[in-house]
Amino acid sequence: MRILGIDPGLERTGYGVVDLAAGVGAPRLVEAGVVRTRAADTLAQRLAEIRSGLAAVIDELHPDVVAVEELYSHYGHPRTAILMGHARGIAYLTAAQAGVPVESYSATHIKKSLIGTGHASKEQVQRAVQSLFRLSKTPHPPDVADALAVALCHAYRTTRMALAR
Repeated sequence: MRILGIDPGLERTGYGVVDLAAGVGAPRLVEAGVVRTRAADTLAQRLAEIRSGLAAVIDELHPDVVAVEELYSHYGHPRTAILMGHARGIAYLTAAQAGVPVESYSATHIKKSLIGTGHASKEQVQRAVQSLFRLSKTPHPPDVADALAVALCHAYRTTRMALAR
């Protein structure tokens, strides 16, 4: 199974693709990066750029499922939540247009599945992803590590469900 994890954001949307072989070892890193937009562009242009970038990743890497981080329900800055919601909607739309199912996970669930606590810092997530994939450096920017963490969360859930059957 190939999983595309997405950390939606208007400035940077992180993505990470991992392969999960049935019953064989840990997930394997395929590719990770960010889709960047320009602050000078209109909202519509930025959303189109995110859609284009994610569509290219889906077209090239053919994920079986897309896992997306959910919106926080208690933002101190509601405008940030609204803008992130736009990027998240684009991720859903792009996956749907490609016929790829989408799963969604809260940030606390993602962190707990990866680190053991739902209140881990961004640095802890970066170090965990670095360690799990045996990377020489922590993924940067943090959006990349967050996207890989989303993909890993889905991989771990899929593995647990398979073992339960």
